[in-house]
Amino acid sequence: MKPSITIIIVFLLLRAFPVKAQDIKEPTTPKVGLVLSGGGAKGLAHIGALQVIDSLGVTIDYVAGTSMGAIIGALYAAGYSGNELDSIFKKIDFDKIINDALPRASKAFFERGNSEKYAISLPFENFKLKLPSALSRGQNAYNALTRLLLHVSHIENFENLPIPFFCIATNIETGEQVHLEQGNLAQAIVASGALPTLFQPVVIGDEVLTDGGVVNNYPVDELRAKGVDIVIGVDVQDGLLGRDELTSAPDVLLQVNNFRTINAMKLKSKKTDIYIKPMIKDFTVVSFNEGESIIEMGKEAALAKIKDLKDLIRQQDHKKEIAIKRTRTDSIQINQIHVNGINKYTRAYVLGKLKVKSKEKISYQDFERGVNNLVATNNFESFYFKFDEATQEGIYDLQANLRESKSTTFLKLGLHYDDLYKSAALINVTKKRFLFNNDIASLDVILGDHVRYNFEYLIDKGFYWSIGLRSRYNAFNKGINAQLLLDDGEIDATGINKIDVELEDQTNEFYLQTLFRKDFALSLGLEHKRLEVKSETISSTNPNDEFIFENTDYISLFGNVKLDTYDNKYFPKKGVYFNGDIHWYLWASQFNKNFDNFSIARANMGYAFSMSSKIAINLDVSGGFKLGDKSTQTLDFALGGYGNNFINNFIPFIGYDFISITGNSYVKGAAKVDYEFLKNHHISIEGNWANVDDDLFENGEWFTLPDYRGYALGYAINTFIGPVQAKYSYSTEQKQSIWFFNVGFWF
Repeated sequence: MKPSITIIIVFLLLRAFPVKAQDIKEPTTPKVGLVLSGGGAKGLAHIGALQVIDSLGVTIDYVAGTSMGAIIGALYAAGYSGNELDSIFKKIDFDKIINDALPRASKAFFERGNSEKYAISLPFENFKLKLPSALSRGQNAYNALTRLLLHVSHIENFENLPIPFFCIATNIETGEQVHLEQGNLAQAIVASGALPTLFQPVVIGDEVLTDGGVVNNYPVDELRAKGVDIVIGVDVQDGLLGRDELTSAPDVLLQVNNFRTINAMKLKSKKTDIYIKPMIKDFTVVSFNEGESIIEMGKEAALAKIKDLKDLIRQQDHKKEIAIKRTRTDSIQINQIHVNGINKYTRAYVLGKLKVKSKEKISYQDFERGVNNLVATNNFESFYFKFDEATQEGIYDLQANLRESKSTTFLKLGLHYDDLYKSAALINVTKKRFLFNNDIASLDVILGDHVRYNFEYLIDKGFYWSIGLRSRYNAFNKGINAQLLLDDGEIDATGINKIDVELEDQTNEFYLQTLFRKDFALSLGLEHKRLEVKSETISSTNPNDEFIFENTDYISLFGNVKLDTYDNKYFPKKGVYFNGDIHWYLWASQFNKNFDNFSIARANMGYAFSMSSKIAINLDVSGGFKLGDKSTQTLDFALGGYGNNFINNFIPFIGYDFISITGNSYVKGAAKVDYEFLKNHHISIEGNWANVDDDLFENGEWFTLPDYRGYALGYAINTFIGPVQAKYSYSTEQKQSIWFFNVGFWF
C-alpha cells in the first residue's frame, strides 16, 4: 500500500472515532416517583412500605399522595425516614386527634362548667336546628403536623422540599380535584385528609376543600406528568365486598361509594411500575388502635416486591443524600405577630388567649396551650397558624389566620338521675355575642321530678375584671336531720330525729371576676337568696297544712377563689383543685326575726396523681365554720350522700344518706383509688372521715379522731351522656350500708 493511501485511511479513522463517541449516550439514572393512596387508618401501611424502601436504599425523587397518603407522604418528603415515622405515629393518641379533644385546663372557668353538663350540642339559629359539618374541626391534627413540619415551614413551593411533593384535595363546591403544591404545607395535607363527616372542610384561598380521595385517591397520572420514569405505588384502598359481606346499610353505602375508585384502580395499577398492595381488608379506616399490625402488613407487602425494588436500585447510580436541618421545637422565638380574619373579636382578645407577645421567646408547649385556649372558646371555626422564618435564622413571624364562627346560638341536651333530685332532662340554650362581642348567656331548664333552672351571663374580659350574673332555682323532697331545722329543746319535746321536708332555693348573684397567675379565678359579688323549707311531718292544728321552717330572703356579700387543673372532672388522673368561699350575710327578711349578721367560710382542696396509666389516686380535704350569730341553722353545714354541684353548704359524704350530719363547722378528709381496668370502665375504692359539730374549731374537736367514717366500692362507665355509677357504701358507726346511683353529668 502506498504511504499516501495509508495516511488517508488513518486520517479518516481518526476523524470517525470522535463522531462515534458523540453518538454514545451517558447512562442516566431514572427519576423515581412514589404515590401513596388514601385509606384512613389503613394508610399506616405506607410507613411499613417506606421502612423497606429506606432499608434497601431506594432513592425517591418525587412524592404524591392523597388523604392519609398525603400526610405520610408530606412528612417523608420533609425528611422523616420510615423508621422515624413509625416512632412518631406510635406515640400519637388518635382518639384525641379524631375527637378534637382539648385539655380541660384550656377552657375558661365559665366554658368549662358550661361544657361539662351536656351530652349533645347543636347549632340553633333562627329557631332551626343545624347539624355540624363534621365531628371534628381537625385542629389537633393540624397542631401536631405544624410542629412536625416546623423545619420546612418557610418553604412555600412544595417542589423545594427535600423531596418534591404534591397532594390532591377536592373542591366541595364544584366536585373537581385541586392540585396542592404550594402554600402552607400542614394546611394542605389536612385539607387532603379531611374525611367527609369526620373532619370539617378546609378553606384555602377561595376554595372549600375536603378529602382528595373523593375524586382521585391515587394520583399516578399527575405524578407521571412531573417527568418521573418509574413509579412505586402503595395502594391501601378497599376492594369490592362479596354478597356475604354486605350485611348492613353502611356496607352497602361504602360499596356504592367505592365503585368509581376501584374501577379507576384497574387502570391506574397498570400504570404503576412497582405496585405494592398490603393485605389489610380486615381493617377499617378508623382502625388506628391496630396501627402496629397495619404497619407490619405494609412491610410484608413491600418485601413481596423486593426483587423489583433491587432491580430498580441497580439502575440508580447513586443514593440521593437529603440534607435536613431540623428546628428544635422545645421553644420558639417570635418576632412579629400577624392576626388575620377577625371582625367581631379584637387582636388583643386573640393574643390574650394565645398568651404570646412580639419579640418574645416562648416554649412550644406553652404556645400549644395558648392555641388550645383560643380554640376552646368555640368562637372560631378554624385557626391555622404558620411560622415564617424571619430575617434571622431561628426567629419566626407568626401568621395567625382565623375564621370566626357564624353559629352563636346552641341547643344543648343532657340526662341525669341521682338519689336526691331523681330523674331529670336538661334543655339548654347558649347564646354567644348576646349583647356584646365578648359575652355569653346560658339558660338551663331542668325537667323531671323537680323542675329547676340555672341562668348565667358573663361579659368575659379575661385578666381584666369580667362582669357576671347568675340565677338558679333548686328544689327537692328529702328526709333530713332534724338538727338542721330544730334546736335541742324542740327535738327533745317532739322526739323527732328526721323530718321529711320540701326545700326550695333561689339564688341570684351579681359578681366581678378576674384571673390572676393564669390559673386562679377571683370573684367578688352580691348575693340574694330566697330559702323556703316546709314539711307535713310537723303539722299545725290543721293536718292538711304544711309547717314552714324557713321562708326567708337573705342578702350577702361573697368572695371566692378557685383553682382547677384537674384533667377530668369526674375521673381525674392528675391536677390540683382549690375552692375557697366566704359569705357575709348582712340582712334577712322578717320571717327570720332573730337574725343577726353572720359569716360562713369554707374551703376544699384536692390533689390527683397517677400511679400508672390505669391507676389514679385522688386526695381531698375540706372544712368550714360559721362566725357571728348562730341562730340561723338552715344554712349550716350538712354532710351525707354522693354527688357534685350541691347547693348551699351541703357536703357529700359516703356512708351516710343526704343531709344526715349537721353542724355549723366541720372538717373532712377523703381518699380514692380509681382503677380503669378497661377503657372508660372504672372500679374505685374510697373512704372519707369527718368531724362535724357546732363550734368545732373553738372547742378543739376538729383535731381529734374522726367521729364519722364511711367507705365505698364503686363501678362506673364513662359514657357520652356522662358517668353511669353505682356505689356500695358502708358506715362503721351506723353499721349499715347505702347504695348510691347516678346516671349522666351532674347539673
